[in-house]
Amino acid sequence: MGTVNQKETIALFGASGSMGYEAFKELWKRRERYEITLLLLPNRREKRLFRKYEKAAGIQPIPGKGVVEGRGLKIVWGDATEYSDVEKAIRGADWVLNAMALISPLADYYPEAARCVNIDGITNILKAIEAQPNGSDRIKYIHTGTVAETGDRLPPIHVGRVGDPLKPSVFDYYAVTKIAGERAVLESNLNYWASVRMTFIMPVDYEDYFSLWDPIMFHQPINTCMENISSRDAGYGLVNCLDIPESSDFWRGVYNMGGGPAMRCSAYGFMTQALKLGGISGLEGVTEKKWFALRNFHMQYYEDSHLTNNYLNYWRDSLEDWLAALQQDMPLRLKLVALLARNLPIFQTIVEKITYNRMRSMVENHKNGTGYWYKNRNDQRMSAFFKDYHTYDSVANWDPDVPPLVPDEDWIRMDHGYNEEKDKLVLDDLIQAAAFRGGECLSRSWEGDLYQTLTWKCASAHEFQGKPYTILKAGHWCPDCVPPPWDFDREAKVNPYFSQVWYPNHDRDEKNQYPVDCLKDIAGADKG
Repeated sequence: MGTVNQKETIALFGASGSMGYEAFKELWKRRERYEITLLLLPNRREKRLFRKYEKAAGIQPIPGKGVVEGRGLKIVWGDATEYSDVEKAIRGADWVLNAMALISPLADYYPEAARCVNIDGITNILKAIEAQPNGSDRIKYIHTGTVAETGDRLPPIHVGRVGDPLKPSVFDYYAVTKIAGERAVLESNLNYWASVRMTFIMPVDYEDYFSLWDPIMFHQPINTCMENISSRDAGYGLVNCLDIPESSDFWRGVYNMGGGPAMRCSAYGFMTQALKLGGISGLEGVTEKKWFALRNFHMQYYEDSHLTNNYLNYWRDSLEDWLAALQQDMPLRLKLVALLARNLPIFQTIVEKITYNRMRSMVENHKNGTGYWYKNRNDQRMSAFFKDYHTYDSVANWDPDVPPLVPDEDWIRMDHGYNEEKDKLVLDDLIQAAAFRGGECLSRSWEGDLYQTLTWKCASAHEFQGKPYTILKAGHWCPDCVPPPWDFDREAKVNPYFSQVWYPNHDRDEKNQYPVDCLKDIAGADKG
């Protein structure tokens, strides 16, 4: 008799988020191939979102926490910050796909919660994988990092690749926690892992997109270069990891995951096109130019996202495709408003005035608004995002003809501090790379294994453990120097590797330091 192939079991974390929900829907399409396990918070939104799938699987809903399963779907109603819930979700899994994160701006308003989800939650996942029978050798784990790890990359350093310095922007606690979570993965004992650093994920669901409206949108300079990705392509790519064979060189690697050249635009262009969907003439009609920060956010074009696409084949949507999908999902009443605004100049003026007033209220009355910082003399926020008050005051309003803000083709490629063309590195390469980072490689013997733990020392004399892949190939360095506090003006003076991403938009005589408690000024700001 022939044998029946047993389905693989996929544990998916973060299935209620923009990327995670699209990944779940892809898994649902392929459920003849996979058993699906989800870990979901037992709140009203997630219970409602997954009710139809429970029904299709013959699952009787339960109130609160617990485990339910039926016909290929298992749901652990629990919390990733509790190890027992994570272990239940990973028990019996062959794969773990992790799209879970507490992202900005909530991560900034609730930094302790961000730490629990983005660091402790990852630690729980790794621990649970290792606790399964042969878990470290058998279970394949896909981690999602973020473009925020590399921080502000304005022209002329607007094109980045894996291995560039990590630089969480000042006050960006989300990026800090994601760096720590990713490092835990890279330094783990797992044989099969990969980390994909996600760019900005653009929801194709209009309600999800509209929920992104927050003063954080004004933290982004208008000349920021963005290589975005639609939520459906992000979820599709995550699930396509399941087709990667064990023999592939994909494993134990970090990748930039962007939507490719068809998804590239400036922040100005992106926001303008999105506003035009609602019948608004453009950014100039509803904002003031000085509301937008001049530095200290994140995003970049990815030099190497095509490498990720070669493995995962997820490049489908263009920016135009995303706009069409978002427009299609707009509620009928908003489509009507947009139609009237585009065809009746007086009506458009009214819509723009209402939108302007709303935007201005966000900017000037919300604790996370750039205008609020200016009015209330928040020196630290102003120095981080504008350099100083004089620079803010010097920003002219919109010119009659705003350029498209597409940067020149020329850009500066980061030096990683060693010969990247070599097929096999030797100890001298590690010593050279460490010196370029202002430190030392203290280990005096190495057989060339990029995943062997070695000892290093940074310019501040912190000694730490790390694998050469983590340091040279993924851009991590001293874990004790990762913010908070943010002391990048000092770091740039002693670390030539880091200075490459700092001095293009910071003066060498700046001496700013942002203490551990600098985040408290906007704690809980979403509650008013």
